[in-house]
Amino acid sequence: MLRSLLNNLFTGRPAQATPGADSTDLAREVALRFERATAASKAGRAGEASAACRAVLEIAPNYWPAHHLLSTIELPGEEYLRVLERIHAHLQPRTYLEVGVLRGESLRLVGAATRAIGVDPAPRVEFPLGPNVSVDARTSDDFFAACDVRAELGGLPVDLAFIDGMHHFEFALRDFMNIEALCAPSSTILIHDARPLNERTAARERKTEFWSGDIWRLVLLLRKHRPDLVVRTIAAAPTGLAMVRNLHPGSTYIRDHLDALVAEFLAVEFGAFAADRSDPLALVPNDWTQIHALLDAPVSSGR
Repeated sequence: MLRSLLNNLFTGRPAQATPGADSTDLAREVALRFERATAASKAGRAGEASAACRAVLEIAPNYWPAHHLLSTIELPGEEYLRVLERIHAHLQPRTYLEVGVLRGESLRLVGAATRAIGVDPAPRVEFPLGPNVSVDARTSDDFFAACDVRAELGGLPVDLAFIDGMHHFEFALRDFMNIEALCAPSSTILIHDARPLNERTAARERKTEFWSGDIWRLVLLLRKHRPDLVVRTIAAAPTGLAMVRNLHPGSTYIRDHLDALVAEFLAVEFGAFAADRSDPLALVPNDWTQIHALLDAPVSSGR
């Protein structure tokens, strides 16, 4: 038990400090606090469980089980892959584009009749993919610069897209800009990692295994500078799923102001964002009835 706790405390993909002489005592304290969090969660005492998870993370900031439990408490309901699967089944898109394939867990959800392209510079697909699915092993910037995406999709627009690549918001911003130009007004773009758990896991520099980066900045940007879009963030664990509709493929606003937009939102501090009580992410409950209604809402004209 202690060995497992120590592994969680001091290991992970980011570099971790070497355990000190008091690491066993720390592991015991973490185990006690996490046991309280788990018990409160099972008893339905969400506020107490959330506070207990945060108490764990105060002394063990990289303790992944506490991050995971906290995400399920604060973002209840089906996790994002199940929501994505529902969206595929409901929309039945003719075409699908995914940035950030990794092991293929989301790309495998594509229906057999959907033409799909996954983009990832180092894909490690662990699942059999459908007959109309291909994976392009390039960075998304290189892919959009060199590939005739519409030709690859049989001349059709992108009906559904999922952005889950590099967790720096300016990369996701460029992906959104390039994908919107390939869409139709009725298309849908989904963006993962839009709702962070806390400041440490929302940082640009990765310090924890559980990490969403600063994708939250992209949602703020779109809501401020693209009022023609409909932007909502589904409160789906572990880190939210933004949905963007009412797209305008001819818009050049982001491209024309790209550097200024990046500079503006890199200057937004997490503390100010977290303290904003005006619902800056436009959160919607992780409830399929409400998500379904958003997907079926008619599009309108705009910029």
